[in-house]
Amino acid sequence: MRRSIPFAWLVPRRDESGRDLARRIRLTLTLSLVAANVLGAATVVALGVLVLPLPTVENEGTAVAVNVAAAGVYLLVFSTLGSWWGLRRLRAAQTWLEAERPPTAEERRIVLRGPRRIVAVQVTIWAIAAAFFGILNFWLAKGTFANQLDDGARVTSLVLFAGLVNCAFAYLIAERQLRPAAARALAAGLGERKLAPGIKSRMMLPWAAATAVPTLGLVVVGISALTERDFSYNELALLMIVVGCVTIFFGGLAIFLAARALADPIVHMREAVHEVEDGHLDTHVPVYDGGEIGQLQAGFNAMVDGLRERERIQDLFGRHVGEEVARKALEQGIELGGEERDVAVLFTDVVGSTTIAAERPPHEVVELLNRFFAVVVEVVRKHGGWVNKFEGDAALAVFGAPTNLDDAEGAALAAGRELAERLGREVEGLEAAIGISAGRAVAGNIGEESRFEYTVIGDPVNEAARLTELAKEMPGRLLASGAILERAGAAEAQRWRLDGATTLRGRSQETRLAVPAEGGR
Repeated sequence: MRRSIPFAWLVPRRDESGRDLARRIRLTLTLSLVAANVLGAATVVALGVLVLPLPTVENEGTAVAVNVAAAGVYLLVFSTLGSWWGLRRLRAAQTWLEAERPPTAEERRIVLRGPRRIVAVQVTIWAIAAAFFGILNFWLAKGTFANQLDDGARVTSLVLFAGLVNCAFAYLIAERQLRPAAARALAAGLGERKLAPGIKSRMMLPWAAATAVPTLGLVVVGISALTERDFSYNELALLMIVVGCVTIFFGGLAIFLAARALADPIVHMREAVHEVEDGHLDTHVPVYDGGEIGQLQAGFNAMVDGLRERERIQDLFGRHVGEEVARKALEQGIELGGEERDVAVLFTDVVGSTTIAAERPPHEVVELLNRFFAVVVEVVRKHGGWVNKFEGDAALAVFGAPTNLDDAEGAALAAGRELAERLGREVEGLEAAIGISAGRAVAGNIGEESRFEYTVIGDPVNEAARLTELAKEMPGRLLASGAILERAGAAEAQRWRLDGATTLRGRSQETRLAVPAEGGR
């Protein structure tokens, strides 16, 4: 049973229009970014209330209330504005989807660099937030200018910390949500220019934003506590515990999302490899990345296309020269020349082909010959031989070359008997004569390096052709040389009997003739 390809959501559904896909991306991307911003704002508020002391005012509750209210209003206004702005920057990426047309080079570039554009919007929003809340808390603080500046700087640092973490998540979210659009944009080809960050950058970004930055913050706090002693023992302990837990949680989550972004295409590729191993060469991996991963995906598709082309060529090759010859050529290579082998040869030719061609339309003649050759190929293959060539309305079949065949002579005789019986029953309006011989012959590639064929040359071929000519005048239309009966196995030889001798055209010695015995068919 064929495996189901995972991550089917990456491949646009057949019933999903470009407009529906664009609408789906807008909805999921907006909800995801809003959720990330809410989580980031909640982190800032929690850290501000639990860890960092808010401005030194007479009523601490007032400072908390003002900051929480401002955060809520800011989040509502700027999340909406940021979502609109981010989608606006991706508008060109949606236009071609809705128009159901291939993207231009610029539109494709916008899609693949969409995560960067989203992050640029998030950086702007959080930078404004850091400046706004820094000024707000500088204004709320009482005391000296240095105290006010210190309070404002603490809040600004806290917002920037949360903003950096949020931007890392925004990139990972946008990159994943835009994959279906990127898959369509890259359907026509990846191109030579890299349009997305490499694997190293993608792994370093979440680590730096969600782990390195907060850890650096702890280092700065530790230095401040040692030099200025502006933290009490309990405040420092609480700060380290909370920031450490936040770092572990968000750092682990960021690395997990980054790892998933890299693991998904690898898992997809692994499943696609299994499909190819099972023989499903129509397998296609969606290309949705403009970096090294996309190059790997495109390379896999190119490899499968090559395998599919090779299989098609091999199939055509096998149809032209026979499966055994094709298999031997693929395994051992092709060299001009031949080797002497003991073979059995069956030659069959249509009786009265000139009259048939004159009395029937060409398409009927072709259809009749195709039915005739279909029976020939099936019977010969059934008995272990292969049709070496078609010559107009005749066919030459070989048993025992290029691969060895136990009792090739008996197989040729059995094939001749079955072929004579089936042709008379299954191909109406056509008669064919059959001649069978065996002996030593040269089998190999004949011709020139750029154009050759595998064939069999020697006395058995000539004798089988002459026997076929003679068989056209015989009642059963089937003759074999008497010598082949001596080579064939007893089970098949007893189905035949000798029937005189004659000197065939072009030969100096008499050839003993053999025909099927009564009831031999």
